[in-house]
Amino acid sequence: MSALQQIDQAFQQAVQADAVPGVIATAVHDAEVLYQGAFGKRTLPDGADMTLDTVCWIASMTKAVTAAAAMQLVEQGKLELAQSLGHLIPELAAPQVLEGFDDAGAPRLRPAKRPVTLHHLLTHTAGFSYDIWNANIGRYMEHAGVPGIITCQNAALQTPLVFDPGEGWEYGINIDWVGKVVEGVSGQTLEAYLREHILTPLGMHDTSFTLRPDQRARLAGMHARTPNGLQPIPFEIPQEPEFFMGGGGLYSTAADYLAFMQMILHGGRWNGAQVLKPETVALMSRNHIGELCVGTMHTVMPESSHDANFFPGMVQKWGLSFLINTEPSPNGRSAGSLAWAGLGNTYFWIDPVRRIGGVILMQILPFADPQALGLLAQFERGVYAALAS
Repeated sequence: MSALQQIDQAFQQAVQADAVPGVIATAVHDAEVLYQGAFGKRTLPDGADMTLDTVCWIASMTKAVTAAAAMQLVEQGKLELAQSLGHLIPELAAPQVLEGFDDAGAPRLRPAKRPVTLHHLLTHTAGFSYDIWNANIGRYMEHAGVPGIITCQNAALQTPLVFDPGEGWEYGINIDWVGKVVEGVSGQTLEAYLREHILTPLGMHDTSFTLRPDQRARLAGMHARTPNGLQPIPFEIPQEPEFFMGGGGLYSTAADYLAFMQMILHGGRWNGAQVLKPETVALMSRNHIGELCVGTMHTVMPESSHDANFFPGMVQKWGLSFLINTEPSPNGRSAGSLAWAGLGNTYFWIDPVRRIGGVILMQILPFADPQALGLLAQFERGVYAALAS
C-alpha cells in the first residue's frame, strides 16, 4: 500500500469508527497537488457526504489572510509595523492593563506602559487575550458585560490587556483589531478589501465571511465531542455582523485555502497575481517575538478547547501571523515551517524548505481534539512518506 493510500485508509477508518464526522484534506508539493481526499459526512447522522468543495468554518485560519491584507498596506507605505495605532483606532489610544480584581470583585486597571503597535497585534504580543484560555479575561467580560468575540459585536473587542505591550506572548483578539486597522486605512470593509485584493486575485471564490446560498448548500455542520459521542450542534458565524471578524470569521474550502498557502510558498505570487512581495513573505516567515516563546495554551473552557501545544518540549516562535517550529517536527515538516489552526479543528502547515503545504478540515469542538490531532499527524507523515518513496 502506498503512503497516499495509507492516508486514505486512516481517514476512512476514522469516519467508520465515528472518531470524526468527516474530514477533507489536501496537500501540495511545489505547484503540484500531491493529495486530496474527502471522507465521512458533512453533518451527522445522515447529512450529505463530505466532498472536496465542502465549505467549512476555518476560524483562526482567517488570521493569516487578514495579516496578509495588513502587510499589503505596509508595502504601500500606508501602515508601519512600529507605529502606534491610537490615531487610527481611538479604542487603542489609551490601552488599560488588567492587574486583577479587588475584594469586591471589581477589576483593577492601570494605563499600559507603551502604545499598541501593528507589530504587537500581528505577533500576539500586545497583551490581548481570549476568554477560552485566560480566566481573568473571562471574569472581566462577565463583570463588564462584554459579549464573546464570536458574536461579532463591536463591544466584544472592549477588553483590557493582560500585560504591557511587547512583554509577553498570549493568543488573543489581536487580529480582529488588525481587521479594524485594515478597514480604517483602506476605507473598505474587511470583507470588501479581502475580496478585491486577496480572494479574487487568488481565485478563492468560496472564501467569505457571509455565506451565499450555493455555499450554504455545501456547508459542513459543527459537532461536539460528548460522553455520548459526536453530536451535531447549532453553530454559525453571524451573517449580519457589526464587524467582520478578521481573527476568525471566514468560511472556506480546502482548495481555496490551499491557494492562499501556495501564494505564501511561491513568494507572494499565485494564480497569476502578485499578492505580496517576496521580501514581505520572507519577513512574515521569520521569528518576530525575539526571546519570547509560544507556550501551551491552557484551557479554562474545556467545552471549547483542550490544552493546546502543537510541539511539546520544542521552542516555538511566532512570525507575522504564523506559528514557527524551530526544529523538524516528529511527523516530517522542516524546521522553520509555518502553521496555525482553527477552533473547529482545522489545521494547515507550510514548509518552505521542502516546498510542501497541507490543510486538513474537520468541524468538531473542542479545539485540539486528540483524535483530530492524530489524523493531522497521520496525514503529515503520509505526505512526507509519499515524497520520500
